[in-house]
Amino acid sequence: MNEYVVIAGRALLSFIILFSLARMLGKKQISQLTFFDYVVGIAIGTMAASIAINTSIKYTYGIIGLIVYSIMSLLISFGALKSFKFRDLVESSPSILIKDGKILEENLAKHKMTFDDLLNGLRVKSAFNVSEVELAMLETDGQISVMKKPEYQALTPKDIGLSVEADHAPSLIIIDGTLLEKRLNYLGYKEEWLLTEIKKKGATTIKDVFLAQINSNGTVYVDLYDDKKKFQQNSQKQELASRLRKIQADIESIATQTSDNNAKNMYYTQSIELDNMIKKLNPVLKE
Repeated sequence: MNEYVVIAGRALLSFIILFSLARMLGKKQISQLTFFDYVVGIAIGTMAASIAINTSIKYTYGIIGLIVYSIMSLLISFGALKSFKFRDLVESSPSILIKDGKILEENLAKHKMTFDDLLNGLRVKSAFNVSEVELAMLETDGQISVMKKPEYQALTPKDIGLSVEADHAPSLIIIDGTLLEKRLNYLGYKEEWLLTEIKKKGATTIKDVFLAQINSNGTVYVDLYDDKKKFQQNSQKQELASRLRKIQADIESIATQTSDNNAKNMYYTQSIELDNMIKKLNPVLKE
């Protein structure tokens, strides 16, 4: 029984130490895993597991090993920040796999990559056709970066001279039926306004809302606990949109049937005004 308690205690302590060291090493271990990070991660994990279950190893020896590996990892990371040559030595450098639309087979072989590995990396970047790729590079963390040929690149508003409004990160203001009052006040909105907005989406109270988010343009995204309410509301919106279009069509039909030019112009003017109003309502009716 004592052995079980000892192992449980060693496992708990090794977990705490490993967690602390992982926090100290930073998120690079999981976000940009280089070959060196991969090796250090395996070594530290193996030592932590050995400390937990191998009672023949002195606990202090294991802790010393973990600390040494962690310090070496930090020193090497610091050296990589300060020296390009040192960074190239420990992390290597990106390699070109496709250049000017041509696959460099020698670099594929150098990194032990098959053609299927290359195609898989391209597909992840939405490049399903090799002929569309201008440049592809294997990054130090194993990811493949892709630049498509100009004719296959997505068109941006800047390309056509279209000005767009500045966008900001959306903010959550209701999570699991709980209002984040401080955040709402920081954004400059009142609770009464928020209640009005969520009622438009089918909610009765804040407790009905699973998640609500204020976008940069002031619109509110709402997800209700009861999805049936949302479905019913969407049906009502679709019905309203259909009715407005029907009214517009009726006005235009009357305009074509009348012989009075003044009345005809009046009907067409009303039809245009109604069309403009429908266009303004469309973003709300489609939510």
